[in-house]
Amino acid sequence: MAAIEVAELSKRFGDLLAVDRVSFDVAHGEVFALLGPNGSGKSTLIRMLCGILPPSSGRGTVLGFDIVRGAERIKRGIGYMSQRFSLYEDLTVRENLEFYAGVYEVPRTRMAARLSQLVAMAGLQGRERQLAGHLSGGWKQRLALGCAIVHEPALIFLDEPTAGVDPVSRRHFWAMIHALAGQGTTVLATTHYLDEAEHASRVGMIYNGVLRALATPAELKAHHLQGVLLGVSCADPMGAVAALQGLPGLADVSVFGSEVHVLATDGDAARLRAAIEAAGIAVSAIGPIAPTLEDVFISLMG
Repeated sequence: MAAIEVAELSKRFGDLLAVDRVSFDVAHGEVFALLGPNGSGKSTLIRMLCGILPPSSGRGTVLGFDIVRGAERIKRGIGYMSQRFSLYEDLTVRENLEFYAGVYEVPRTRMAARLSQLVAMAGLQGRERQLAGHLSGGWKQRLALGCAIVHEPALIFLDEPTAGVDPVSRRHFWAMIHALAGQGTTVLATTHYLDEAEHASRVGMIYNGVLRALATPAELKAHHLQGVLLGVSCADPMGAVAALQGLPGLADVSVFGSEVHVLATDGDAARLRAAIEAAGIAVSAIGPIAPTLEDVFISLMG
């Protein structure tokens, strides 16, 4: 049995269908990412899996327990980290860890060793007596992760855990996540950062409550692009975008670094070159390119 199994799961709030018949599974020890913009249904889906929200229809199991009938059993066996820092800012790093160890009923004989492990894992040595409210965003997230796994859960849910955190701190955070997965912990994380999704074993792309694609990052880029992606190198990328806007057969035109990425229904580069050069912009190179996850995501979202 998988760590998480979801079948046709839906959640409705009045007239709003927040999650629409979503199905997927997560293997034990897998790092699984749900990628989608704000309001796409990611947090609602996680709350159903944690036993916090009852589904409107469909079914799901987490660690072998039904998400409705076994909600309390699920809550005891998982770790959960929200997108907002929810620890006690007027307590020290050590006091927060001790508090959550008590909440999760970590045995006293085990507590000292476990807290020392978490402080070392998060690189918080020397900060144990620092107030949590005085930590930077990246250090706060490391502490929050430590508190979420103080009871050594088999599965952790991370709801946009690095929102507002600098890129270096995000990289350190994901290194910690992969270290946990290497020890057998299953991870389900939601994110709207494309680079974070690259760290996952598999990625589910969700939009307007619908799971649009599910595959490894490499498979998504190789097989899920809705069209042909062309890269344009030219003297004036913004001018090229303006020249291409409204041209038939183009699903998306955007500046990507120093290039222009064009998602087209065909690979006819000649007509794109002609349209750009007609606007007085010299084109140095144009042709098919390998897509990024961002390109795939935009193509799937329409």
